[in-house]
Amino acid sequence: MSRGSVVAKRYAKALFEIAKQNNAISDVEQELRIVVEALTKDAGIIKFLSFPNIETSQKVALIKGALSDKVSVMVLGTLELLISRGRHGVIGDVYEAYTKVAGEALGQARATVYTAKLLTAEELTKVEAQFGAIAGKKIVAEQIVEPALLGGVQVRIGDRLYDGSLQGKLSRLEKSLKTQAF
Repeated sequence: MSRGSVVAKRYAKALFEIAKQNNAISDVEQELRIVVEALTKDAGIIKFLSFPNIETSQKVALIKGALSDKVSVMVLGTLELLISRGRHGVIGDVYEAYTKVAGEALGQARATVYTAKLLTAEELTKVEAQFGAIAGKKIVAEQIVEPALLGGVQVRIGDRLYDGSLQGKLSRLEKSLKTQAF
């Protein structure tokens, strides 16, 4: 486990405890997602935060000015702490760790659903229900369209990949045929 991920987990757990005390677990998760999306969309911000010759107070002021009306004091305080300690590079990792901690506490699991074409909301809900029964948790799914799958569905929950795609079946068939002696 890398040092950055250990640090991210510590910050995520601390933020989760604060959010839990304020009954704002899901709100904080949404706010962290907004922050991560904003930072990944604009490489200039990351570059600005990385410059060692810019004072930390200026970096914090920029982030506060940009996000103060979009995120809570809890998230803003965490960002300020990360920036002041030179750990702005782990903000994305903090979000990932926070979603895992929050999911475990709420009995939820995140899933990524890969399909050849876009599913309707009803179909996605059915996939969530089916895999929720398998995982024993409430599944919160994010869908990604991957035309190379040809058909079917792949679902990734944590480290596990459930592959029911046509591409996966063809791949397994090909391996099976190669291992058989003729």
